[in-house]
Amino acid sequence: MTKTIIGLDKLKSEKLVEELNLLLANFQLYYQNLRGLHWNIKGKNFFELHAKFEELYTDSQMKIDLIAERVLTLQGEPLHTFEDYMKIGSVPIGKSISKDEEAITLVLNSLTELLKIEREILETSDDANDEGTNSMMSDFIAEQEKTVWMLNAWLAG
Repeated sequence: MTKTIIGLDKLKSEKLVEELNLLLANFQLYYQNLRGLHWNIKGKNFFELHAKFEELYTDSQMKIDLIAERVLTLQGEPLHTFEDYMKIGSVPIGKSISKDEEAITLVLNSLTELLKIEREILETSDDANDEGTNSMMSDFIAEQEKTVWMLNAWLAG
């Protein structure tokens, strides 16, 4: 069995790189959605949501960098073109959304898709004994589950 520079099985790491690149592509699309929501939101909840979307896209930007750096740590190459992101991305794309409930629904649907991918990565990283990726995915999942709960509470109000 061939090992990576950090002592993981090379074939299992290659599978993780593939899955992490899928997550990276989806986070890039999610990030761009959040920028659009931040710029275009209107209505009585403008101030609240404008700030919330900025908080979410700032957080996403940090996660994007962490994912890309993890790909590099696993000796892969992070995807870096929108052509690649659009080809493999699965989060819904929002265009010209300015209504609060529609915007929050887009964020919730995106987070649901990201959580699905992260849970798949968690299984793969567990199988590969990759604690670094495991830890990152666990942190992402816990944080995003809380965001899903809060946004659902906002919609119910």
